[in-house]
Amino acid sequence: MCLAALLACGCEAKVRNLNSPGGTIVCFGDSITYGTGADRSGDYPSLLSDLLRRDLINAGVPGDTTRDALARLDSDVLELDPYLVIVELGGNDFLEGLPKQETLANLREIISRIQGSGAIVALCDVSGGVIMSGYRKDYRRLARETASIFIPRLMEGILVNPAFKYDEIHPNSKGYKIIAEKVYRAVRKYVK
Repeated sequence: MCLAALLACGCEAKVRNLNSPGGTIVCFGDSITYGTGADRSGDYPSLLSDLLRRDLINAGVPGDTTRDALARLDSDVLELDPYLVIVELGGNDFLEGLPKQETLANLREIISRIQGSGAIVALCDVSGGVIMSGYRKDYRRLARETASIFIPRLMEGILVNPAFKYDEIHPNSKGYKIIAEKVYRAVRKYVK
């Protein structure tokens, strides 16, 4: 209902740090950000860079949980003078059976620290199909509560289609192209 009201009046959800003084765009995540299953020019940050016509930093580390990502946040993100940080995390937490509340608390801390540096945050809901469907509302709520850009269902249509998959959980170049286009549509109006 709230979303329908926002769309009807032409209003948008508030995004924190629109006047960010930072200079870089950082894609911060796990193997999906890193690009496992694609060559280096076929990962989603490289494809997104082409769409935005801007250089991006790929700070994806395969296997990272939100706990791992929190430990490297300073060196891999905050020290890079970020303007915008696209956060794609949580899939490995799910696969490793970490409690959902820990995942959400870690994501909240990551977002808080990034925003505290003055940067805009875009939060990716890493669900697709039934995979992590129980997290969707939580990711949406977290984005709303933190005034972050929200990118819903990042893996939707990829995990169930062999034409877009490298293996059981990673996209191929075609799948990463879909991800890059989803992220582009969400962030393009915020990129200076």
